[in-house]
Amino acid sequence: MDLRQLDRVIEMAWEDRTPFEAIDYQFGLSESDVIQIMRRELKPSSFKLWRKRVNSGMSQKHLKRRNVNISKFKCSRQRAISNNKIAKR
Repeated sequence: MDLRQLDRVIEMAWEDRTPFEAIDYQFGLSESDVIQIMRRELKPSSFKLWRKRVNSGMSQKHLKRRNVNISKFKCSRQRAISNNKIAKR
């Protein structure tokens, strides 16, 4: 995995609305793989905060816990997930 892909995985993992299933779909990484990456790449205090947020009842990182009205992996304003650019309005 190159640095750009690694940065994107960390960004997706950090976002509350991006489920682990989306990361698995795009990069082939399981939840445990993402946790290992986050543990390795983040400062210990940042990792603890992230894990606390992911395991909280408010987290939507798992599709099973997710609101049924949310059906997209990406923002409607995002042109393509790989380019991560917001289209002009």
